Amino acid sequence: MIRDQLAESLAQALATLGIDAPTDAIELERPARREHGDWSSNVALAHGKRNDRAPRDLAADLVAKLEERLPDHVASVEIAGPGFVNFRLHDTWLHEVLIAAASATPDSLGRSQTGAGTHVNVEFVSANPNKPLHAGHARGAVYGDTVARLLEAIGYQVTREYYLNDRGTQMGLFADSLAARKRGEVPPEDGYQGEYLIDWAHEMPDDADPLDWGYERALKSHRSTLEAVNVHHDVWFSEKSLEADGQVAATLEQLAAAGKSYQEDGATWLRTTDVGDDKDRVLVRSSGDVTYLTPDIAYHRDKFSRADRLINVWGADHHGYIVRMKAAMQFLGNDPEDLEIIVTQLVDLVRDGEPFRQSGRLGDMVSFDEIIDLVGPDAARFTFLMQSMDTRQTVDLDELASASMDNPVHYVQYATARIHQLVKNATTAGHQRMPVESVDLALLTNDRELEILRELSSFSEIVDLAARERAPHKITTWLRDLASAFHGFYHDCYVVGDGVSAELTQARLWLIEAARVGLSAGLGLVGVSAPEEM
Repeated sequence: MIRDQLAESLAQALATLGIDAPTDAIELERPARREHGDWSSNVALAHGKRNDRAPRDLAADLVAKLEERLPDHVASVEIAGPGFVNFRLHDTWLHEVLIAAASATPDSLGRSQTGAGTHVNVEFVSANPNKPLHAGHARGAVYGDTVARLLEAIGYQVTREYYLNDRGTQMGLFADSLAARKRGEVPPEDGYQGEYLIDWAHEMPDDADPLDWGYERALKSHRSTLEAVNVHHDVWFSEKSLEADGQVAATLEQLAAAGKSYQEDGATWLRTTDVGDDKDRVLVRSSGDVTYLTPDIAYHRDKFSRADRLINVWGADHHGYIVRMKAAMQFLGNDPEDLEIIVTQLVDLVRDGEPFRQSGRLGDMVSFDEIIDLVGPDAARFTFLMQSMDTRQTVDLDELASASMDNPVHYVQYATARIHQLVKNATTAGHQRMPVESVDLALLTNDRELEILRELSSFSEIVDLAARERAPHKITTWLRDLASAFHGFYHDCYVVGDGVSAELTQARLWLIEAARVGLSAGLGLVGVSAPEEM
């Protein structure tokens, strides 16, 4: 990889100047402006002052050493600003990018073993099993699944988990509401009013227990919806099981033994003020009933027994819960930094130019299934991943349902379809792609061609960054950039005909194959298909 080669060259040059710098500690980045070169390093600024050298003087010495024997693919080395070392490269480095991409598969391109040996548990969605998933769950569902995909791509062992909040009064109200619909009656005033209960009541056998049957029916609904958008969980963990196997009691005993809980006014309290919470939190009420917090602590205790790190994807109303859960994990002997909680912000849906907030099926909001039916699973996944999770998002459902180039997922997928069509056209014209080692890639000099390769060259870095920062939107942004580069090439450059030589056709066939692998790899990471035709 060119970045590693340049870092090694800089480390060797520093060594000749008596400065020891590990290769993996040398920073290299792509300049924001192309005229500043292809790669830039701040190594002289980082090591100048600590070695009693003016950064620009050290940069000059480094450039002189590098120019004695320029590294492979390097055309020139320059000093910039207060001491940056900039590299300008021959196009040959991009030809290596092409060969690496075209020789890979969508499942291998951009992968690494950075996280090998670490097991991460990613918990997401975790909705109450008493009604279909609604639109508010959509963003967290595709985000959590994509974070899991990214972590796997850089070598982590990942468990996807769904926490079933299947205890408490809401489940009883759900059963009462379902039973009322079965009798043809209106549910209790504090029950569930959505029309989905009418459909479920018709399905429910006359002799079925409304609680047990309704619970399984809700789970079936959740699984079906998630599968429709290519989301799968490895573990479906029941909250009720925590009490059944004694984990809640064991957790309370451990907190008491650690001196992190106390009794007051007949209740049991957690000392969360010890770590900055505004007040201590009740674990067990004076009535003897545990609060919502207690089984949740027991659940996280259980997860830490099964994984090295935990990532929770929670909704926008959970900010206040973070401090107390991290405190509880610290009290139980875990590193609170190993519990990462990501809060997703809300999504505003627009349809026909108006806010789209509720439907008859759920009574109070739009169901996730309705979104999938309106725009399709690929558009739903891609769109909810286009922005950082810490920003509120507005989604125009009409735009997503369209097949225009203004539709972001259509724009990217159309690039893969066009590539397949170009290959078919070339085959029809008698051009079968030759082995890459027999093709003259030096013929690829057009700016449109090189732009595709420059985008491809950044993929491994983008995957690593997106995984480490839990930022899938970096992948969707990269996909749109690569698709844009390809569409520009498609409009300006022929693969076959119009004076294109057979040799250039061969080079461009390999170029678009590399683009296809890159697009398919990126789409796979965000759980979206790469169609052969549209």
